[in-house]
Amino acid sequence: MSAAPYSAFPNQFRRDLIDNKKLIGCWCSLGSPITTEILGLAGFDWLLLDGEHSPNDVLSFIPQLMALKDSSSAPVVRPQWNDTVMIKRLLDAGFYNFLIPFIESADDAKRAVAATRYPPEGVRGVSVAQRSNRYGTVKDYMKIINDNIAVMVQIESRAGIDAIDEICAVSGVDGVFIGPSDLAAGFGHLGDPLHPEVQEAMRKVFASAKAHGKPVGILAPVEADARHYMEMGASFVAVGGDQGVFRAATQALRDKFL
Repeated sequence: MSAAPYSAFPNQFRRDLIDNKKLIGCWCSLGSPITTEILGLAGFDWLLLDGEHSPNDVLSFIPQLMALKDSSSAPVVRPQWNDTVMIKRLLDAGFYNFLIPFIESADDAKRAVAATRYPPEGVRGVSVAQRSNRYGTVKDYMKIINDNIAVMVQIESRAGIDAIDEICAVSGVDGVFIGPSDLAAGFGHLGDPLHPEVQEAMRKVFASAKAHGKPVGILAPVEADARHYMEMGASFVAVGGDQGVFRAATQALRDKFL
């Protein structure tokens, strides 16, 4: 693993993702630039800065991006929703890698991709000087940026499973990501992503993604689960999160002195 800081020009994370390389990541949910900076020292291939289930917004994301400037870990953001305005603001703030939640159709996937592209390929609004183009100092930014944005779409419902072939066929979708907890809930097995019916749904995602040449990712904080999904073919896997690691480590420390 290279210790060089991550660079978006060209976006090596997107290249590695498309090439189906093994990319091990970690979730960042605490909303702190200090904890994100510490995670950035660990050498993960990517870090997911979460806006869906964490108290993050654009103003809390930017200090975390600054904290990762010297890290080799590629920042990935999950916006609150598949919303063009939200995505536009995150693009301008300096994100190049997106995990879009709750994709249930090809139209959802197309809308997500379009939100990240300048016209004519998409509908991204134009700001000539923002953090993503280093305040107007990146030469030919508007010509090169469309090819340097990674879009991963999250499959976490019955409808998403039913439409997986159409979703995987969408141009500009660089990877599909399984949301195991929501998928389990959607199949009536809340809290049990290892239920056979949920696992069968996951296999459908893997099979469709393979047929369309798209990599598959998943969040799996239990080591045995992570290795199981990698054996199934997952190539970008989040193996834990700052919140869970902090909770487990502090409890373990206290328990030593009971």
